[in-house]
Amino acid sequence: MTRTAPRPVIGVTVSRRSGWRIYPLIALNLWLAGGCPRRWQAGRETEMGAVDGVIIGGGDDISPDLYGGRIVTSARLDPARDALERGVVLDAFARGMPVLGICRGSQMLNIALGGTLHQDAYATYEASDHRRTILPRKEVNIVPGTRLARLAGTEPMKINALHSQAVDVLGDGLRVAARDRGGMVQAIERVEEPFALGVQWHPEHLFYARRQMGIFRALVAAARARRAKAAQLAGVDAEAD
Repeated sequence: MTRTAPRPVIGVTVSRRSGWRIYPLIALNLWLAGGCPRRWQAGRETEMGAVDGVIIGGGDDISPDLYGGRIVTSARLDPARDALERGVVLDAFARGMPVLGICRGSQMLNIALGGTLHQDAYATYEASDHRRTILPRKEVNIVPGTRLARLAGTEPMKINALHSQAVDVLGDGLRVAARDRGGMVQAIERVEEPFALGVQWHPEHLFYARRQMGIFRALVAAARARRAKAAQLAGVDAEAD
C-alpha cells in the first residue's frame, strides 16, 4: 500500500484585527493547492522550524519607520506585526524557504530586502485604475520571462485591488513581475532561489480562477521540493554517521 506524502506546512501571518476573516480564505486556497496552513500573528509563537514555506498576508499598513517614509494620520499601524513579518521573511530566506507575499505581504517582502514604498500610490500613478474591490475588475500586464509569467502566462490578468500603497524602490535581489496600465508595480519576485513572489492583489478571494490558484500551487510545490531536499540531506548525513 502506497503512503501519501504529508502536505507541506505553510505558516500564514495575519493581522490581529482582520485575521479572523482573512485566514480562512488563505487556508482554503492552501488546502486546495495541497498545503497545510498554520496561522501566525503577533503575540503568538512562531516556529519556523515547523513549516516548509511562508505566506505574509494582507491587512494593516506598514510603519514608514521601516523604510524612511512619513507618518500618515489615516494609517492603521501594527509595529509588533511589522517586526514579526520582517523577521519571518529574513529567516525564511536564510533557511532557503519559499515565501508568498499578498498585498501588504508583497510590500513587506520588498521592505525586508531594503526597498521602499509609495505611501499614496494612486497620487503617484494617476493613470492607474483606482478600483477598490475584491472582484477581478482591474487588469495587470505580466512581465515576460519572469517566474510569474511561467506559472500564469503572459496574457493580461484580471485582478482585484484593495491597496493604497505600492512598491517604489525595489529591494535587493528583486525584480518587477507585473504592472498595471498606469505603470504601478503589481507583482515582484526574487531573481534567484528560494521561491519568493509578492502580489499586490488578493488571490485568496479568486480561488475559482485557475491562474490565481496557480500562485498557491507554485508556493506549495516549492515548499514540497524544499522538504524533499531536506529529507534527502538528512538521509545522507545519517549514512555518513
